Amino acid sequence: MTVECSRLPNGLTVVTEAMPNLESVALGVWIKSGSRDEREQEHGIAHLLEHMAFKGTRRRSARQIAEEIENVGGEVNASTSVETTAYYARILKDDVPLAVDILSDILLDSSFDEQELAREQHVILQEIGAANDTPDDVVFDKFAEIAFRDQSLGRPILGTPETVKSFTPDHLRTYLSRQYTADRIIIVAAGAVEHDSFVKHVEERFASVSPPAGDTGPLSQAIYTGGDYRETRKLMDAQLLLGFEGRAYHARDFYCSQLLANVLGGGMSSRLFQEVRERHGLCYSVYAFHWGFSDSGIFGIHAATGGDDLPKLVPVLIEELRKVTESVDVQEIDRARAQTRAQLLMAQESPAARASQIARQMLLYGRPIPNDELMDRLANLTPERLTDLAGRLFFDTMPTMSAIGPLNKLAQFDDIRASLTVSGTPPRQAANA
Repeated sequence: MTVECSRLPNGLTVVTEAMPNLESVALGVWIKSGSRDEREQEHGIAHLLEHMAFKGTRRRSARQIAEEIENVGGEVNASTSVETTAYYARILKDDVPLAVDILSDILLDSSFDEQELAREQHVILQEIGAANDTPDDVVFDKFAEIAFRDQSLGRPILGTPETVKSFTPDHLRTYLSRQYTADRIIIVAAGAVEHDSFVKHVEERFASVSPPAGDTGPLSQAIYTGGDYRETRKLMDAQLLLGFEGRAYHARDFYCSQLLANVLGGGMSSRLFQEVRERHGLCYSVYAFHWGFSDSGIFGIHAATGGDDLPKLVPVLIEELRKVTESVDVQEIDRARAQTRAQLLMAQESPAARASQIARQMLLYGRPIPNDELMDRLANLTPERLTDLAGRLFFDTMPTMSAIGPLNKLAQFDDIRASLTVSGTPPRQAANA
C-alpha cells in the first residue's frame, strides 16, 4: 500500500492510499477547524454547520442527498471534534465521482434554508437535553470545562440552547467562509482508488475553494487550569474523572504519555483494571486515557462505581499513580507497544479507519507517518522515561476532578489534592487556578 499526495493550485491537499483486493472506497473531507475555533458568540456553530450541510443545496434537497448516496448502496456522515470537522462517505469504487460530487455540493453550495435551520436547531436542542440527562456525558464535558476554564477548548461541542437558537443563515456562511479554506482542508480516499483519477474528480468539484481571506481568528494558547466539579444526583452509580495536564501532539513526551495511559489503564491486563477492579472490586469500569491537542493535552482516569466505594476507590487510584512513578516493567512497555502496533495494523485493514488515520496525520504533522516511524518512536521509550513523566504529570500539576452521582462520601478536593504531593510539597498551581 502506497500513500500518494497532491496539492491543487488553490492549495487544497489530496491524499490517497490504494488498498488491493477491495471493491469499496472510504473518502472524506477533513477540515482543520472544530469547536475550538469558534469565537465566544459562536459556541456550537461548528456542530450546527456540520448538521446543516446535509439539509439541502441549490441542486439537491435534503432527501435527494440521502437518496442519491443510498441508491447506490453508499453511506455518508459527518462529525465535529474540538480541532477538526469531517465529512465522509463510503462507496463502491465505480461511484466515487458521485460521492465527490455530493461532498462538494454540501460543503460549497449549501442553501442554509431558514425553515431547515429552525428544524435542525430544535434537533440539536434535543441532543443537548439528551446529553445533559446522561451522566457519563456530563462528567466528561465538565471535566474539560474545569481543565481549561473559560476557554473554547473547554466548552461542550454542542453549544448551549441560547447560542444554538441565536444562529442565522448568515452566521453559518460567515463561519464557513472564514474556516473552510483550502489551506485547512485535506481530502483523503482509501481503498479501491486510483490517485490521478481521484485528484481529477476532486479538482473539478473543489476548485472554487478559496485560500484564506482576512483574519481567521487565530487560536489563543491553551492554558490548563485544573480544579474541581462535583454534582450530586440520585443515581445508582457515581461517575468519577481524575486528570492532569497532558502533552500536545508535537511535544517530546506525547508518545510517552500515550504509552503511560496504556500501561496504567489501557486494557484488562493494565494496572488499574487489575488492582482496582479485579483485586479490590471497587468499580465496574476503570481506564486511563490521554488526549493530545495542538498545544496542550490532558491525562485522565475514568471510573464508574457505587457511591459507597468512593472512600476506598480514590486512595487506591492515587496509590497506583504513585507506584507508576517508582517503577515500570519492560514487559508492561512491550505489551503497550504490541497493542499500539496491533491497532495500527488493524486500522490498515479498514478503508474508513485508514482514511481517518491519514487525514489526522496530515492535519497534525503535514505528512503521513509510516508505521515503522511510529514504532521507532515508541521503541525509544524506556521505563525511566515513563516513571519520570509520571512524576511530573501526577505530582507536579493542579489536578482536575469531575464527579456526578451519589457523592456524599467522596473526599474533599483539597484533601485529594494534598495527597498528590511529593515529600509534602503541594502540586504546582496551574495558571488562573
